[in-house]
Amino acid sequence: MTAPKLWIVLARCHHALNVLVERDIAGLGLCLSDFMVLEALLHKGPLTISEIQAKVLLASGSMTAAVDRVEVRGLAVRKSTPGDRRARRIELTDAGRQLIEEVFQKHAQHLEDAVAVLDQQEKKQVYDGLKKLGRSVAAQMGKTV
Repeated sequence: MTAPKLWIVLARCHHALNVLVERDIAGLGLCLSDFMVLEALLHKGPLTISEIQAKVLLASGSMTAAVDRVEVRGLAVRKSTPGDRRARRIELTDAGRQLIEEVFQKHAQHLEDAVAVLDQQEKKQVYDGLKKLGRSVAAQMGKTV
């Protein structure tokens, strides 16, 4: 197996999964960036915009727009941080928590269905290999993942 062949397989797999996820999320009533913001808040608790951005890998402008959209929909609120009046933490509202818990559960099941072609051992091998590769490339670039 050559590195270029591996890259093509990874790119095609990523594209297929990305299309599946975008359709899935849209079918559940959210755009992908809004879903990613809500999912980060669900699993990590209240975060600043820059903390969310680091978790979901969105550009700064896209992140602000996504936070604005979920805030307008009443799914999240911005609150002052006690130690720094300039910093604002974003947190889920009750309606936001209820929506993302329901949507995430459906999304997770759809992903399980998509990867059901792999058995547990194959999933672990893919996971471990991709994690190792990602960390190695990031280290070569002087970054962390």
